[in-house]
Amino acid sequence: MTSKNTVCLWYDGTALEAATFYAETFPESAVGAVIHAPGNYPDGKQGNVLVVEFTVAGIPCIGLNGGPLFKHNEAFSFQIATDDQAETDRLWNAIVGNGGQESECGWCKDRWGLSWQITPRVLTEALVNPDRAAAKRAFDAMMTMRKIDVAAIEAALKG
Repeated sequence: MTSKNTVCLWYDGTALEAATFYAETFPESAVGAVIHAPGNYPDGKQGNVLVVEFTVAGIPCIGLNGGPLFKHNEAFSFQIATDDQAETDRLWNAIVGNGGQESECGWCKDRWGLSWQITPRVLTEALVNPDRAAAKRAFDAMMTMRKIDVAAIEAALKG
């Protein structure tokens, strides 16, 4: 990797599986180098996959197979901007339908416990709308949703 700043994500032996799923699911994503442990370590043996370099939607990451000690939580999430309902549905369904879990307001978790915000651009634009009453209507509509409904956000904007 050439980036000076890389997101490091901790996995319990499944970094390559997760990276492969992300590369297959998100545009501008790929699996890079797979680094095998040169020796035994607390939660693995020499030769096991230790680190996986990958990108998710253009963001450089590494997956570290560090063991079961640390778990992902909502304090970190990837926010993926979508252009329409079809893209929103495709990404949401890929995550939730592959052992993931729905949450509120466009958030979901993948099967490894990593949080994602699948956020249509229309929602982001609505929240910064100079018409603050329209922004509040869109916000109130979002607060009732799991997966974001683009048509409902657009309707809320119009009042």
